Amino acid sequence: MANSTNDHSRHIKLTAAGVLISLGIIYGDIGTSTLYVYKAIIGNRPITEDLVLGGMSCVFWTLTLITSFKYVYLALNADNKGEGGIFALYALVRRYKATWVIFPAIIGCATLIADGFITPAITITSAIEGVSLDYPNFPIVPVVIVILVLLFFFQQFGTNIVGKTFGPMMILWFLMIGGLGLVYVIPNPTVLRAINPMYAWNLLTNYPEGFWLLGEVFLCTTGAEALYSDLGHCGKGNIRLGWGFVKISLLLNYFGQAAWLLAHQGTTLNGKIPFYAIVPEQFLIISAIIATAAAIIASQALISGTFTLVNEAMKLKLWPSTKVRYPSQQKGQIYVPAINWILMIGTIAVVWIFQNSSAMEGAYGLAIILNMLMTTTLLVFYFSTAKHSRIRTAGIGILFFTLEALFLVANFHKFEQGGWFTYTIALIFFVMMYTLMKARHLRERHTEFVDLKHYVPLIEELQADHSIPKEATNLVYMAVADSKRYIDSNIIYSIFKKKPKRADVYWFVHVDTVDSPYTSKYSVDTIIPKKCFFVRIKLGFKADHRVNLLFNKILHDMAETSEIDLTSHYDSLRKHSMPADFKFVILHSLASVDSEISSFDNLMIQAYRFIKSHSLSTEEMYGLELANVEVENVPIMVGPTAKVRIKREREDSEREKELRYHEQSN
Repeated sequence: MANSTNDHSRHIKLTAAGVLISLGIIYGDIGTSTLYVYKAIIGNRPITEDLVLGGMSCVFWTLTLITSFKYVYLALNADNKGEGGIFALYALVRRYKATWVIFPAIIGCATLIADGFITPAITITSAIEGVSLDYPNFPIVPVVIVILVLLFFFQQFGTNIVGKTFGPMMILWFLMIGGLGLVYVIPNPTVLRAINPMYAWNLLTNYPEGFWLLGEVFLCTTGAEALYSDLGHCGKGNIRLGWGFVKISLLLNYFGQAAWLLAHQGTTLNGKIPFYAIVPEQFLIISAIIATAAAIIASQALISGTFTLVNEAMKLKLWPSTKVRYPSQQKGQIYVPAINWILMIGTIAVVWIFQNSSAMEGAYGLAIILNMLMTTTLLVFYFSTAKHSRIRTAGIGILFFTLEALFLVANFHKFEQGGWFTYTIALIFFVMMYTLMKARHLRERHTEFVDLKHYVPLIEELQADHSIPKEATNLVYMAVADSKRYIDSNIIYSIFKKKPKRADVYWFVHVDTVDSPYTSKYSVDTIIPKKCFFVRIKLGFKADHRVNLLFNKILHDMAETSEIDLTSHYDSLRKHSMPADFKFVILHSLASVDSEISSFDNLMIQAYRFIKSHSLSTEEMYGLELANVEVENVPIMVGPTAKVRIKREREDSEREKELRYHEQSN
């Protein structure tokens, strides 16, 4: 028997509305990069043709190779039933039994979340800095902090209403930046020479310390991961068509900034911002307001993406259990309070520590390039394994591993400038996810299963033994075992050995997170008709995991087919048609103190206990906090039993002492 929701494997059609949505959701981060990329490349250096055209050439080919070819073309073809992102890709490749693929997934997740601390800070600060060009005493830092506080505060109410304005607002932004660039490109078409990759080569090899400028060039593609992550929301065709419009607008603006810079050769920026330099003076404040709106939209998209990423990690048991809310009826919209406030504190700290966007550039990009390398690793493995195209995959791997390794090396010089901040955050998240993964493996390795058929007669006899007080009419255990044949020895220990628990009906429920993103179905195996059942619930890593609601739906389905009786079994309640009572038993496995384990495993267990103590309880995670729940701790051996030695010391009896005394006296 099964109940399934839509598989969501349907392909979202290419429509004008779909393209509009993709512009509002996906392109905010990469679309606002024009605010700071050229400013970072030029820095305090004298403006020269080699620097300007070389930088422009690097930007052009970075957007073409990494954003267009890797993400828009290759990555979008590696979808998991229409879903994208690092965990969708991990779920796609783990079926090939390669255990190492978990590491690129958790490194990618940790670095992507760490990047979320920088993106809102740098984009909003860069936009607001435009106002200071007309008003030098404008309080940039306090205004940015106020905007961030309001942005994070309103997350709890949902973004349904605001979201409807995202697409049109971003169209206005891209038309504006494209138009501003075009005004400078038309009278200076020679700037288009930068399309020739030789200018990029010349910058990297001949310009003094030119190679290290790749760290600044990389900022132009930092939002590329969003194109893949939001595949499920927008659809492949809409993302690709939207990117065509976005790329043209971005390149026109970059070429326009390059044209303005070429007209100022021999000077330095001296506080000027190339993006705002090509804006007519009377239009400066309006452009700064539009830029701020685009930056807020970019930040909103990143925050929503972080919520989704953490929610997926939780369902894959790679993140501590955290409360998740659904603030609106809009499809797929979630709100994770703990992550929201952590991100808010983190972004405010970034603004407070670094004060301006130029200083933030040092912290930006170093984490995200590591994320891109992890995506490349999984993509190469996927194409070589699933698509069986070894030669083509080898070429792709060599190209992108080389490119991204160069970007990674070039970004290393940013470590002392601020990269330490994002790497510290990423390391904390990685250690946390690795601890959860290691602890889960320890538990799975040492969890014992017993053949259920041997205990069926015992269960029947226990149900008939009225000398034992009844624990509940329906007793529900969450099981690790995923089939009706074997059951966790912990459950048998709880029913028969710890304290005999008699019930009219026993339920063993196993929740399985599967690779297909939106799967939601179940199967029921009858162990003893009307008296004992094994329920297996299969849920995708993007599906709703509210187990209590799902279990209630299963019960009503079974009641309709007369497999069970949901009316109370107590005579006084049954005549009033009162519903039957249910009791849930949650078993917590604790490493036995009798185990002999390595220092490292012991450290992992202690770290896991610390994380669990600050996480959502199991009953809250399953939506059982209002139900009748009993939590039991069950010891498991996570290593060999500790060896102990003891020798019995026999005390002589009084009679033996008396005989010995007489012998000595004689």
